[in-house]
Amino acid sequence: MSSRTSRLTAAPPELNILPPWALTVIAIMSTQTGAAIAKSLFETIGFGGVVFLRTLVAAVVFLVFMRPRLHGYTPRTYLFFAVYGMAITLNMLTFYAAIDRIPMGIAVAISFAGPLALSVMGSRRGSDLAWIGVAVVGILLLSPITDVTLDPVGVMLAFGCAIAWAAYVMLTKRAGNLLPGNTTLALSMGAAALFAAPFGAAQSLHVLGSIEMIALALVVTLMSSVLPFWLEFLALKQLSPRVFGLLMSLEPAVATVVGWILLHETLGIEKIAGIALVTVAAAATTRQTTS
Repeated sequence: MSSRTSRLTAAPPELNILPPWALTVIAIMSTQTGAAIAKSLFETIGFGGVVFLRTLVAAVVFLVFMRPRLHGYTPRTYLFFAVYGMAITLNMLTFYAAIDRIPMGIAVAISFAGPLALSVMGSRRGSDLAWIGVAVVGILLLSPITDVTLDPVGVMLAFGCAIAWAAYVMLTKRAGNLLPGNTTLALSMGAAALFAAPFGAAQSLHVLGSIEMIALALVVTLMSSVLPFWLEFLALKQLSPRVFGLLMSLEPAVATVVGWILLHETLGIEKIAGIALVTVAAAATTRQTTS
């Protein structure tokens, strides 16, 4: 790792007392809290404006601290930056559009279907198929099929996020082997900001009229992108992929709690059961596919 990258990823002494699993849980809580705060900006700048600001500020932070080389790559590598950046943008756009219409816990649980399906793709083990069946039941409990009051467009956007999330996971695995350090992340986040510009650059200017809006935009970016990336990087140096994956399966449950506390999104027993089934299925498949 270069000294420039280590400035961003080195842990301060205060964090050394925390076990790596705690860093991962804090990262999950930070991501979902950032999403809940982002929802308060939708009325002012729309979800497209939030995505643009989030990718732009994150790109600036990563580029300043990591200082990657900007030229001298092959055309194929530049194409990868563009495709990876597009996946990042689509993931954020579909997720924010979904939580604008349906409760956050439901959106996260449905979106989790993407990486969940990816983790067992091609598996012939009966247990994997059984856990996928559990997840499907959970998602059905979260769909308009069992609740006609749930916005069907919001549900479809969550499924779109599941596809984008799966694409992001596949590209991230390749990104780690493409270039040393975090060069790919920094340059791809810059590409993500360019892709997000048509969806929210103009609207994002409205935050300039209020110090409070500027502060909220910065908080969303730091909590949704910069802080989780940093904490997960530190945790992954000490955790096995299996343990990390098990911890990440807490996302739907954490999103439900955060949505209840910050957004006052109350869910019935049926919805809580659906989210629980998706969480359990994600944890079980992660445990089996990484063991």
